[in-house]
Amino acid sequence: MKKLAILFLSILALTGCGERDTTNDAFATCIANSGATFYGAFWCPHCQDQKKEFGDSKDLLPYVECDANGKDPDLAACKTNGVVSYPTWIFADGSKATGLQNFEELSEATSCALPGEESVMFKGQ
Repeated sequence: MKKLAILFLSILALTGCGERDTTNDAFATCIANSGATFYGAFWCPHCQDQKKEFGDSKDLLPYVECDANGKDPDLAACKTNGVVSYPTWIFADGSKATGLQNFEELSEATSCALPGEESVMFKGQ
């Protein structure tokens, strides 16, 4: 029992006691509010890398699953928007970007401030 308690406390210590990192929350939220959409597939390694870039904020991204076997897929949206490769970002102005996008590219396409530069807000806010 003592070993189990020590193991549990060690896991809590290593994971920051379950606290999530909010560093990218404002950026991910701004992207979602900008009208951008991130299309991908659960099996896509570049989509997984894109989500990893956002860390704990990945769930705030405007993500659409394009594979029927993924979680909550929206195949109609993927087809309607002509998504044929992953990841694909479609921005409010209708422009598209395929492949892994870095934060600078996403910031430029959405007018969202980079993490740490929040004094420059999204134009629509």
